Amino acid sequence: MAITTAPPAAVPSGSASPGPASRRGRGGPRRRENVAGYVFLSPWLLGLLGITAIPMLLSLYLSFTNYDALSDFSSVEWVGLDNYRTMFTADPSYWHAVRVTVTFALVAVPLKLAAALGVALLLNRAFRGVGLFRGLFYLPSLLGGSVALAIVWVNMFNRDGAFNSLLSVFGIEGAPWVNDPRWALETLMALAIWQFGAPMVIFLAGLKQIPVELYEAASVDGANAWRQFRAVTLPMLSPVIFFNLVLETINGFQGFTAAFVLSNGTGGPVDSTLMYTLNLYIKGFTELQMGYASAMAWVFLVAIALITVVLFSTGRFWVHYSDGEDR
Repeated sequence: MAITTAPPAAVPSGSASPGPASRRGRGGPRRRENVAGYVFLSPWLLGLLGITAIPMLLSLYLSFTNYDALSDFSSVEWVGLDNYRTMFTADPSYWHAVRVTVTFALVAVPLKLAAALGVALLLNRAFRGVGLFRGLFYLPSLLGGSVALAIVWVNMFNRDGAFNSLLSVFGIEGAPWVNDPRWALETLMALAIWQFGAPMVIFLAGLKQIPVELYEAASVDGANAWRQFRAVTLPMLSPVIFFNLVLETINGFQGFTAAFVLSNGTGGPVDSTLMYTLNLYIKGFTELQMGYASAMAWVFLVAIALITVVLFSTGRFWVHYSDGEDR
């Protein structure tokens, strides 16, 4: 039996198999898109390198030196771990600043979140002027850590301020709140708690996502308002609570502006408002111990990272997502 082989199909005239040049031509537009992308990203990349990455690496190097911010880099002396050793063993102001900062964060952050959640629950209703109230409650957060707001707050709580004038109406004798070491830190806490607008807005967004059917089912089962809050609102809102907790904890440890304005940059009265970041500023820019301040900054960075890791590690025990999977 003869086997015949079909002749190869004729190639139309004018066509040719794609060669290397053709393949390079197809890659041209992709390369041009990549180049355009990098061109548009270049301002951010330059900012990342010039404002963040390079200064961080320089700060890490300076943390092992005795640099004083006035000397030339050629005269910088390498001291190894001496700055860290002094920080942990021979600087009482360091541990005092740690205690003040931890106290501030442990008190101000939970109260701020509680105030934000409480107001969000009140404003999660339809009534006349609710938009105006939401804007007014959010307004203090727009000012953020501004110097002007801190000055106004200090003037409100000094001996002749508006707060003492209000107390005098009820026959209560006020105190020099910002100048009394027993109350100065509490004054800063009150300012931080008052700026609950940002987490309040996030809580409002979370409350809007909770299905109404869950409350209706709980009501049919005889659950009162408090029971519905515990069994429905808190579990469904736990991812939002976790998000706000992480952000506000980091912000709480980074507090600086109000403490600086209240104490005129000294941490007074009697070091009662000596926050960690303020102590770092004093060491670096007042006492010109830039190497020591750099070491403080890196310890602070590691501490914040560890706190964040702890929050994420414990969050899986109480944060519940709508898909039924805890992360």
